[in-house]
Amino acid sequence: MEVKNKIVIVTGAGSGIGKATAIHFANHGALVVVSDWKSESANQVVDTIVKQGGKAIQIEADVSSFEAVENLVAQTVLEFGRLDVIVNNAGIGPNLLRTHESTLQDWDRVIAVNQTGVFYCMKVALAQFLKQGGGNIINIASLAGLKASPNNISYSASKFAVVGMTKSVAMEYATKNIRVNAVCPGYTESALLDQLVAAKPEMDAILKNVIPMKRFGKAEEIADAVVWLASDNTKFITGQTLTIDGGTSL
Repeated sequence: MEVKNKIVIVTGAGSGIGKATAIHFANHGALVVVSDWKSESANQVVDTIVKQGGKAIQIEADVSSFEAVENLVAQTVLEFGRLDVIVNNAGIGPNLLRTHESTLQDWDRVIAVNQTGVFYCMKVALAQFLKQGGGNIINIASLAGLKASPNNISYSASKFAVVGMTKSVAMEYATKNIRVNAVCPGYTESALLDQLVAAKPEMDAILKNVIPMKRFGKAEEIADAVVWLASDNTKFITGQTLTIDGGTSL
């Protein structure tokens, strides 16, 4: 996959899919900005990349803060001179309550990170892409952004929004050498899945039963798709949602 020497920001890169994606980019020769609101976790990922012979730096950012996102992109451009790819992966899960039981705080918190954070990152990155003549955005949505997901109102709303925003922005900038795509993982080994199973242990068997492959996805398998979409091998692909779910959506 042709991503060598590309400057790549990965948000929420301190763990899970974000961590796997950052490492995968570095293994393919990209220069990676590992961003997370937990700088300690991000620094550990940077250390892993460097030990494997890759190149990476850490920039702390809470994507629900517009000022933090502006700083993230500005520091990246200051360090490397440009930005080629941003992977909007940062996200949080809900409290798994029925809609009438959901709290306003839960709604506001999830929407702020999962939806507004993606908007902030796209807005700031797009301004930089227009200055330099092109760029690439990959948004991490979810199977919950494509099909019904009960007891999940805030998360579902945020991920449906990410899918819609991806398509709208892709149309807006298709003639500007800017591509925008989304990846929709199904049930994947991650902190969010751990949170779900910890809350309801019986969900492990229940979820695997609805996956035709009878297993959860691996973060590295999602990372493969993200790096492919970011590469020069996919220059004619934009506005798409790539579902990686072991057949669950069938």
